[in-house]
Amino acid sequence: MAFYEHVLIARPDISPAQVEGLMEELSTFLDKQGAKVAKSEYWGLRNLSYPINKQRKGHYSLLNIDGPAEAIHELERQHRISDDIMRYMTIKVEELDENPSPMMSRKNRRDD
Repeated sequence: MAFYEHVLIARPDISPAQVEGLMEELSTFLDKQGAKVAKSEYWGLRNLSYPINKQRKGHYSLLNIDGPAEAIHELERQHRISDDIMRYMTIKVEELDENPSPMMSRKNRRDD
């Protein structure tokens, strides 16, 4: 199986709890498709570089996935149908990083 990093941007008018619920739904969907979610991170409500559908903010989330390509294709098909997801990007990587992403490390430094 291959390793993937999947980042998505959800609409800003939904709550962080709803985004966490969406991430849980995606994790269970991927489990049913034969893929394993190694890491899931919620990066928070952040400003966008440019407006998307007249929105200037979005909820960012990251999933590290170990699974077949068919599961990723089906996941992206569901994202295209969903109204809650504005953008997504999936990148195939050589190995999954178990450490917190740079976005999470930056956030933790700011809290100190």
